[in-house]
Amino acid sequence: MGKYILRRVLLMIPIVLGVATLSFILMKLAPGDPAAAYLGDKATPENVAQLRQAWGLNEPMIIQYFQFLAGLLVGDFGQSFIFQTSVLELLKLRMPATLLLMLVSLVFAVVISVPLSLWVAAKRSAASAIVSRVFAATVQGMPAFFVGTLLILVLGVNLGIFPVGGYGSNFGEHLYSLVLPGLAVALTICPVLIRSLTAALNDSMSAEYTNFALSKGLSRKRTVIDYAFRNAGITGVSILGIQVGHLVGGALVVENVFAIPGVGSLLMEAVLARDYDVVQALTVIFGVLVVLVYLLTDVVYSIVDPRVRLGA
Repeated sequence: MGKYILRRVLLMIPIVLGVATLSFILMKLAPGDPAAAYLGDKATPENVAQLRQAWGLNEPMIIQYFQFLAGLLVGDFGQSFIFQTSVLELLKLRMPATLLLMLVSLVFAVVISVPLSLWVAAKRSAASAIVSRVFAATVQGMPAFFVGTLLILVLGVNLGIFPVGGYGSNFGEHLYSLVLPGLAVALTICPVLIRSLTAALNDSMSAEYTNFALSKGLSRKRTVIDYAFRNAGITGVSILGIQVGHLVGGALVVENVFAIPGVGSLLMEAVLARDYDVVQALTVIFGVLVVLVYLLTDVVYSIVDPRVRLGA
């Protein structure tokens, strides 16, 4: 296990380098001038040239690239042109809200997907299968921002149960304000989880050990929960890990819908303002986050199923 983790961590280096290089190139190729965008109506050729010189934008591209990589090595993500502060300070302020939103979304996804899949497998009826398929097909066709808007209209505006925006001032208010955005993100990944887990449960219910349990008089419900779910849970862990990328993307989009002060809204502001350092830093950080979650998924997979040998 230790050797496997070390090998995967070493393999992260070229991945992170590739993500950093790609984000740097794309930002440099993007139209617009950050100095002109920052100056706005006060932008004159002289002012723009002076600001570009102060920000180091007149340096050759290769010099800027290696300066960017050198900063990453020491944890220096640069300075935000727009917010006039270090990117690291911005991350300290904005990242907790995004991570909490992702955690809430993950909990909602599990709470919705697991009981529904167990119900379908335990009932084994046409009606339960139709309900599950209709729910999955309906939700899967809706993007996260559209689901969030519907939740705002129904549960926020019409019923007034949850706030339609903001983040609150303490941990309790944070969780309360993240119910709707967390649900919006969770619903976008639930269809894949439900279909995968239901299929795995049905396969497990066809195995010899579950047939033996049923023949001994154990109810189908207890067999599904006590026996089939243990093996099907392995598939659930794998699919959940794969969906982390969608979870990250959904969280970044939904933050803008619900006005949550996380890195999603920060990224949007930085892209529109051509704030190079902020966009590049966030791209690298989320690339590393996704790779780490994939690594954690493999480790959990090996723990859940001892037959898996990660070192092989």
